[in-house]
Amino acid sequence: MSKCHLNEIRLILKAYLEHVNYKIERKQTLNYIHFLKEKYSISRYRKKFYQIRKFLNYLGIDWLNDIELPSEPEYKPKRVTREDILKALEYFKNHPCFLQIKALILLGASSGLRAEELYQLEPEDIDLENRIVYVKHEPANGKTTKTGKSRISFFNEEAKQALIEYLQFFNNGCKLKRLFGKTHLERAFRNAPIKVKDLRKFFSQEWERRNGSYAVKEILMGHSLKNKVDLQHYTYLDADDLKKIYDKVFSNYKIV
Repeated sequence: MSKCHLNEIRLILKAYLEHVNYKIERKQTLNYIHFLKEKYSISRYRKKFYQIRKFLNYLGIDWLNDIELPSEPEYKPKRVTREDILKALEYFKNHPCFLQIKALILLGASSGLRAEELYQLEPEDIDLENRIVYVKHEPANGKTTKTGKSRISFFNEEAKQALIEYLQFFNNGCKLKRLFGKTHLERAFRNAPIKVKDLRKFFSQEWERRNGSYAVKEILMGHSLKNKVDLQHYTYLDADDLKKIYDKVFSNYKIV
């Protein structure tokens, strides 16, 4: 579990406890749940309520189980195309950190990493020669993945060139402290045509548009393989197998 997610949970529980004046009583809690339901979207309400319910269940308070969550809202994925990536690059062309942002965009768009995984990367996690990015689950070093497992993914030639340019800048006295610092990048993307998380959507959708293997995409993107019998028990692809398949689909694909 990432530090960001833990902090979000703390804030949710703190807001609840402050609202009920740290007195966990049925009436006050139900009033707060109603307040959340009126204020937030269904998906956001569900997330907050889920954490509160887990907390109260941990304390052995079972009356909250009488409250049913609304059904998950129907979700329609955002379509992200090459044109959207180009618009983002055009948006940032005069930004003082353009080399960093260009490298981030092309790496994310061609590797399928989550936004948080991109923010956690360090220079040693990127193998430029072999176009491999190491996505590490090392909580002690501030690196986590959603599945709790490390993995590798790959990036294309275009991203490689952008990374070479950026790393030369990064390693020669620039003022940036992290390879892809989360705080300043989130600020930079606030009004951009796309968000950092959309880069992963682009990779997933473009992989499908280019007829890439669905199983390989699941592995590269770090999706949970639970309840996927074939991927768990029969499919075995080592790093060389994955790279050969990736290269057929994406290595020479050009965005810019």
